[in-house]
Amino acid sequence: MRLNTIQPALGSKKVGKRLGRGIGSGKGKTCGKGHKGQKARAGGFHKLGFEGGQMPMQRRIPKSGFRSQKSLLREEVRLSDLNRIEGDIVNLETLKAAGIIRASTKTVKIIASGEINKSKVIVIKNIPVTAGARTAIEAIGGKIELEAQVAG
Repeated sequence: MRLNTIQPALGSKKVGKRLGRGIGSGKGKTCGKGHKGQKARAGGFHKLGFEGGQMPMQRRIPKSGFRSQKSLLREEVRLSDLNRIEGDIVNLETLKAAGIIRASTKTVKIIASGEINKSKVIVIKNIPVTAGARTAIEAIGGKIELEAQVAG
C-alpha cells in the first residue's frame, strides 16, 4: 500500500452541491438561496431563536421554578432533634407536639445526624430510620417498632 493510493470508504464523503453553474443545473444564479434577505447574503447567520430583534419567545414567557408538592408532606428528623421530646415514645404526634415537624407533614424519616443523649429508653413507633440512626438508637437501648404498612 502506498500513501497516494489511500482513499476514504465509499459513501463516507458526501459530494457537495455544485452551486452557480448555470440555469440548467437547477442551482444557478441565486444558488438556491432565493432573492435578497439576510439568509441570501454572505455570512447571513443569526442565532437559534432569533426573531429579528423582537424579544425572543424564551425571554418573553414568564419563568417560574418547580417545587414538588410531595416535599411539603415529607420531612427528615435528626437524631439530635429527638433530645427535645419529653416522653419516651416517638411518633408523628409527639414530633408535631414538640414542634420538630410541621403540622401538615405526613411522612417522616429519622436520619443519623447529631447525637442522641437520652438517659431513658426511647421507643420509635411507625417511623422509618436509616441504618446509621438505627445503630445509634439501639446503642442507647432504644427500640424501633414498625407496623406492616398496607398498600391501598
